[in-house]
Amino acid sequence: MARMLGKRLVASVVTAVLATIVVFVLMRAVPGDVVQQMLGQTSDPDVERALRSFFGLDEPLYVQYGEWLLSALQGDLGTAWVSGQPVGQLIGNALLVTLQLTLLTLLLAVVLGVPVGLVAGMREGGRLDSILQSLTVLGLATPIFWLGIMLLIGVSAVLGWSPPLSYQPPTVSLGANLQMMVLPVLSLGVLQAAAYAQFVRQAVVSATREQYVITARAKGLPERKILFKHILRNILVQLITFMGLLVVQILGGAVVIESIFTLPGFGRLLLGAITSRDYPLLQGGLLVVVLVTLTVNLIIDLLYRVIDPRLRTVAS
Repeated sequence: MARMLGKRLVASVVTAVLATIVVFVLMRAVPGDVVQQMLGQTSDPDVERALRSFFGLDEPLYVQYGEWLLSALQGDLGTAWVSGQPVGQLIGNALLVTLQLTLLTLLLAVVLGVPVGLVAGMREGGRLDSILQSLTVLGLATPIFWLGIMLLIGVSAVLGWSPPLSYQPPTVSLGANLQMMVLPVLSLGVLQAAAYAQFVRQAVVSATREQYVITARAKGLPERKILFKHILRNILVQLITFMGLLVVQILGGAVVIESIFTLPGFGRLLLGAITSRDYPLLQGGLLVVVLVTLTVNLIIDLLYRVIDPRLRTVAS
């Protein structure tokens, strides 16, 4: 286990460094930097040179990257060019909002997706399976942005209620916080619950064809006992692995949802950084995305080795 963890950590560090290099180069390859955003098409060459020197854009790329990486390794992600605030502080505040959105959405996906998938899988080919399959396909086919807008309009028109316009942390007002989070969570959660239900169903269907399930049924064991004692225990590793993929998908969908519902989250922060060409904020944000993705994958990897002892002996 320790050897596997060491290898994973080394691979994660290498991946993170390579990802930052790619992002650093691609950002500067896109036409239009922050200086052009500030000055427009027509500007004084002397002013432009002064601004490029101020932002460090006149230095070679490898020097810019080296300075940024050295600061990042010391825990300093720099200062946002547009707001003038520390990048770490901006990311930390926004990440708390997105973390709450992610956890609530993941909880909704598990609470809805697992039971639906289990029931559909155990009744493969039946009427209930067909109904649940149709619902999950409909959920998968529904665009996140469309569902978010429809929920916002529908709730306002039918119920005469709309979520608060300004975000309140749960530590300040739990009621106002949950009122603002309910529609974004539903918008993201429907798609993730449908995806999870489909995955669970396929895992259950595959498990029902295994010899241990056939033997258990031949012995006359109740279906409930077969499901929870045999099937669920054997597909648990797959369910946890897919849960890690859901976290990454939720983070991607948060960009759209946070913009629709004006949540001051991480996705909306990155979108603003891209629009304004705020390189320090964008670099720091994408570094956090890479680290979060690698951390989630590492945790999932460790979890299913704890759950299934047979995997501990597998060479990593």
